[in-house]
Amino acid sequence: MRLSLLGSTGSIGTQTLDVARERGYTVAALAAGRNLDLLEAQVREFRPELVSVAAEVLHEARTRLTGVKVIADACEVAALSADVTVNAMSGLIGLAPTRVALEAGRSVALATKEAMVTAGLLIWEAAAVGGGRLVPIDSEHTGIYQCLVGESVHDVAELILTASGGPFRDGPSDLSGVTPAQALKHPTWDMGRKISIDSATLLNKGLEVLECASLYGVPLSRVRVTVHPQSVVHALIRFRDGSLKANLGPTDMRLAIAYALDAAPTGMQGPGQPGNVRRGPEVAGHLDWPLTGNWEFREPDLKRFPALAQAYRAGELGGVAPAALNAADEVAVEAFLDGRLRFLGIARVIEAVLDEVSHDTPSWESIAATDHWARRRSEELISQASSLRTPISQAGVNP
Repeated sequence: MRLSLLGSTGSIGTQTLDVARERGYTVAALAAGRNLDLLEAQVREFRPELVSVAAEVLHEARTRLTGVKVIADACEVAALSADVTVNAMSGLIGLAPTRVALEAGRSVALATKEAMVTAGLLIWEAAAVGGGRLVPIDSEHTGIYQCLVGESVHDVAELILTASGGPFRDGPSDLSGVTPAQALKHPTWDMGRKISIDSATLLNKGLEVLECASLYGVPLSRVRVTVHPQSVVHALIRFRDGSLKANLGPTDMRLAIAYALDAAPTGMQGPGQPGNVRRGPEVAGHLDWPLTGNWEFREPDLKRFPALAQAYRAGELGGVAPAALNAADEVAVEAFLDGRLRFLGIARVIEAVLDEVSHDTPSWESIAATDHWARRRSEELISQASSLRTPISQAGVNP
């Protein structure tokens, strides 16, 4: 298999390379940001023909990375001929490469949830135009995908995503004073800083709800979240006859990545039916995984974690509201990590931005404009609260 990998120095990217290394796949191209130390090691090992980096480190990268073409354009990597194009870029910057890859007819294994959250219909249009295929990488969405193989989405009553509940699922009851260090200590998964904070607020699960509805073409009301602290069951499907199917397994993202690589060549060209999948070889170390222990399921507490409710609200508003939600969250999380915003302020900033968002129809242009506006407005709200030295709820943002 020949792979192109965008986001190679992030968590999903490095684990994708673990799978490629173990299975002997060819890595044709890499796109990274600014982490040249790790990228240099990846280039030395996998010998890609093309590498993309952030524009501000392009000169240094061309000096350090010898024997390979180095550019500052992830879209060129996305368009390169490959059996599977893996997009593990974090944030809305992954939207354009997803579009380019699908319009070029590539099979895309997608970990960039922002693409389906903000532009789901446009992404499917790009796939239809170019003949590209799409499969998700997230463990929850890959679990749904596996449960749907051989089934009809029309027989589905609801899709159920599991959430670990994050570091604060069992307390403290008052989250107003929790610190970034506490919020970054995820009890199950080893992830990047942004997604770890999103998991602590449950906003990450809200984004997955929106992504799930876009991926599988079901109404938002048919996508549900259950808190499952053991993180053994990754996703469930309840059918109209009352029966359920579940996907479960070890908490190792390499399993979801490996399945997505296997599934991508016959993946979806539109929301609904996954193609047939021929699984590759074992991902080492899991054939003796034990089926023991107690499994627990709880309803999410939307009062303690209002960001999840705001994600559903954005989906119900439709239009460009999900793009505003995503942008506001990115700005608010950064402010929290920098000490400029309290933990509970993240959801309050999102709420205030959704209160003001326009009702524009989604287009590539309107999504970009909404993203720009929501980031600016979020910064204004955070700066106002900081300058007044008052909680965000008393600085022009609804509590």
